[in-house]
Amino acid sequence: MNENNYVVIMAGGIGSRFWPFSRTNHPKQFHDVLGTGKTLLQQTAERFDKICPKENIYVVTNKIYTNLVKEQLPFISDSQILKEPIGRNTAPCIAYATYKIFQKNNKANILVAPSDHIVLKENEFEHDINQALEHTKAQNILVTLGIKPSRPDTGYGYIQYLETSESSFYKVKTFTEKPALEMAMQFLLSGDFVWNAGIFIANAQTLIQEFNNHLPEMAEVFLSGNESYFTEKEESFILKAYSQCKNISMDYGIMEKANNVFVMLSDFGWSDLGTWKSLYENSDKDQYGNVKSGDLLVYDSKNCIIKTPSDKLVVIEGLENYIVAEYENVLMICRINQEQRVRQFVADVKSMKDEKFV
Repeated sequence: MNENNYVVIMAGGIGSRFWPFSRTNHPKQFHDVLGTGKTLLQQTAERFDKICPKENIYVVTNKIYTNLVKEQLPFISDSQILKEPIGRNTAPCIAYATYKIFQKNNKANILVAPSDHIVLKENEFEHDINQALEHTKAQNILVTLGIKPSRPDTGYGYIQYLETSESSFYKVKTFTEKPALEMAMQFLLSGDFVWNAGIFIANAQTLIQEFNNHLPEMAEVFLSGNESYFTEKEESFILKAYSQCKNISMDYGIMEKANNVFVMLSDFGWSDLGTWKSLYENSDKDQYGNVKSGDLLVYDSKNCIIKTPSDKLVVIEGLENYIVAEYENVLMICRINQEQRVRQFVADVKSMKDEKFV
């Protein structure tokens, strides 16, 4: 295990596409979504047990989730929790982590990963991550992981790569975020597109160089915090810093502009658990294709995902291809093929009902 390896886990999102289970006060990364006895955040942290020392794992999250992080990852110290005062997408949170880690170790080699994905082939994942870290520790490159698509999914980002390579690393040609179905089908047929797993790997010096090149104002903001990181001044500095940062993703801000981006083609049973449909696809099903969780009596129903409280008996009859989800004060019933409307439901609830429902 290399002492210069660092992992940054992004755990600040609300996960509105997974509403009503994922809520502002308790987003999906803090839930045991798959019924394994561990939350998505805990599973993510454990995934890196052999990648880096525990003291080199940092979690970036909204400050309101600080106690949840401490409860679920008791080995994490206060200085390893990077508390965002407000969500500003992924570029500011990665900049914050990079500049803070670099201030401590200028030889740091950093992996950034979301907290709400699943990996079914842990050994293959570990192998690929170690291989990527070996490439980035001494090279001025940015590496992302690409997953061969199995279907024209419109909920994922896509990476097009140049097919000439002497290894499993390929030069990135284009990024496309969540294309329309027709375009996603074309990507699948072309054979030179992969899903963007949202995992970035680069050494800290390279990351800082790319922030200087493509997001110079943001780089200047976080560079000015060098005397505040790991001190009692850090929280007040970050409050001011985030007020000066624009809302922009790492993909748009840097990865699409840099000319030293490579994708490593991987196959480790990856899925972004971002939607009810993705949870359905990655869960065990009964003989009728139903995914069930709760105290249930289900009749003449198939291909449904049903997730309800264990202290409430729920009886369902005659449903096919439906989501039935209840959490706290909200019950949602929606056709699976209309799950893209969940964000609309959340927006309507905010404007027409009350914040307590979101």
